[in-house]
Amino acid sequence: MKKWLAELLGTFALVFCGTGAIVINQETNGSVSHVGIAITFGLIVMAMIYTFGDISGAHLNPAVTIAFTIAGRFKVGEILPYILSQIVGAFLASLILMYLFPENETLGTTLPSGTALQSFILEFILTFFLMLVIIHVATGSKEQGMFAGLAIGSTVLLEAMFAGPICGASMNPARSIAPAVVSGHLEHLWVYIVATVAGASFAIPTWKYLNSKKVSLKE
Repeated sequence: MKKWLAELLGTFALVFCGTGAIVINQETNGSVSHVGIAITFGLIVMAMIYTFGDISGAHLNPAVTIAFTIAGRFKVGEILPYILSQIVGAFLASLILMYLFPENETLGTTLPSGTALQSFILEFILTFFLMLVIIHVATGSKEQGMFAGLAIGSTVLLEAMFAGPICGASMNPARSIAPAVVSGHLEHLWVYIVATVAGASFAIPTWKYLNSKKVSLKE
């Protein structure tokens, strides 16, 4: 229960602060700015990893949970409780934002500014590299250590900074599902579910190959 609550609270904070920055930026005619939004996402991810990393691993992301399972670092039986906790936390955040800003139409929903395929490819690549960073700095399925939060938070900030204006830089199904459902903008939601899960999952065999021990051939 402690792990599930940690995932719920961590994902709540991520969606509330991250999409909240987007909403407030819209409501105040750009006072937060795109740079500010990217920094907000990076900092809240970093803060939540340091807060909940030693309790639940601070996955905060269904794609990360699935990828850890593929890597053999997470129990299959815990996938559903983790993902449900993450999605519930995300929905609570979006519902509160809807209450606070009832006139806002999208509530920070990730929407492609170009084609769906363009955003799909971007989300796949962004999540692929994010998961590569996570799997390298994580201990087991837990994101721990002095620099884990800094490395992962910085990656989120970097990717949101340059790709956010095009695809939204979700990298996280829960972060996209909640505002899309609450605001009613479901038209491109599949992109942010399929691409992120695929990107994170594909990072695992890549990581295993890069870290496989070299076999010396005897002549």
